[in-house]
Amino acid sequence: MTSPRDLVGYGATPPEARWPGGAKVAVQFVINYEEGAENSVLNGDKGSEAFLSDMVGAASHPARAMAMESLYEYGSRAGFWRLHRLFTARRVPVTVFGVAMAMTANPAAVEAMLAAGWEIASHGYRWIDYQYVPEEVEREHIAKAIALHTELTGARPLGWYQGRTSPNTARLVVEEGGFLYDADSYADDLPYWDRRHGGPQLIVPYSLDANDMKIVSLNGFTEGEQFFRYLRDTFEQLREEGGRMMSVGLHGRVAGRPGRARAVARFVDHVIASGDAWIARRVDIARHWAAEHPA
Repeated sequence: MTSPRDLVGYGATPPEARWPGGAKVAVQFVINYEEGAENSVLNGDKGSEAFLSDMVGAASHPARAMAMESLYEYGSRAGFWRLHRLFTARRVPVTVFGVAMAMTANPAAVEAMLAAGWEIASHGYRWIDYQYVPEEVEREHIAKAIALHTELTGARPLGWYQGRTSPNTARLVVEEGGFLYDADSYADDLPYWDRRHGGPQLIVPYSLDANDMKIVSLNGFTEGEQFFRYLRDTFEQLREEGGRMMSVGLHGRVAGRPGRARAVARFVDHVIASGDAWIARRVDIARHWAAEHPA
């Protein structure tokens, strides 16, 4: 029986990563910027957002949900800036997964990302679930995301992460043709080439376990210390193995809260003090992999 899935990957012998400076782990921090692009009747959606906030298990309402809106607004008004100060004070590079509609609502945040030298990858046009969105609409949204992103930042995005994907997303990204890498995978601890949709597409996998979304999940972390310990243990395991990549996912409305930001700061300091990490933007990891392991 043939299957379009790759359940083998690198197997028992992953390739040598050869990270710069002889680093044992490539560590990558992502700040997801989604606030203002979530489900809302103000955006023409059928109901309010119900996902990824401190109101765990919230229902979607066919009207404005004011509490949910304010939880998202915290991310753009306060949480983003707390994370921005945390990383810029330590001169740590970051990749932003920026939703185009969200970025249009806060040009000052976009300017701060660019001034810090951060990579801004595309997080799509809207922060919605594309599972059942018609293919032609998703294709149109990808084009809109690129156009808006280019207008706001002065350059087209080289990285793509839809997040809430459809069965068509990966193919549409390959058909678009302008992305250096696609991050819509959680399938490995190393980048890899995907050839399922014609030409080879570099995949730089992301993570949902070393991710602050677990703080606002029923089966997740209940406070910052647990989050720190999990990040630390993940890093130390990968450091012991050597030649791996670690992604850390953050959101202004989640990790940008004061008690959680301290856990992030402790982990960043732990990684820096280790002396064994290459802390890089995702685009830098993609370029390194493409050079060391061309398609």
